[in-house]
Amino acid sequence: MLCSPIDSRQMVFGTVVRWATKKGRPKMKPVQLLSPPEHTLSISRAIFDVVKEHGPLTISDTWDHVKEMGLRGLASKRQMKIMLRWMRERQKLRQICCHNGPHKQFLYTTWFTNPKNMPSPSPTRKLQPPKP
Repeated sequence: MLCSPIDSRQMVFGTVVRWATKKGRPKMKPVQLLSPPEHTLSISRAIFDVVKEHGPLTISDTWDHVKEMGLRGLASKRQMKIMLRWMRERQKLRQICCHNGPHKQFLYTTWFTNPKNMPSPSPTRKLQPPKP
């Protein structure tokens, strides 16, 4: 049985209405740092140097390296994550996804790192199966 022109118009109209009523992804507000610009500059410069020197890093690895440096203005891992997001927004760093089997690992790197020359994920961070 063939569809009449009216039926096809109603189908197209219904498709357009369904498409238009879908909610999009919520927009995230830009990060506004509360620390003074001098502290922000020194912290971001130190984090950038860590990521540049040690290659693509996870958040945990970055936090370990920053703790070793003994940065004064960085009080917690949460504050460092906010700084990383701020640096990503200003395109000082980029975030890449590394697939390791069924698991994903998000790594922070500079814009100058070639993804083909990246080292494989560190064996210390592999997920271990649950113990029975």
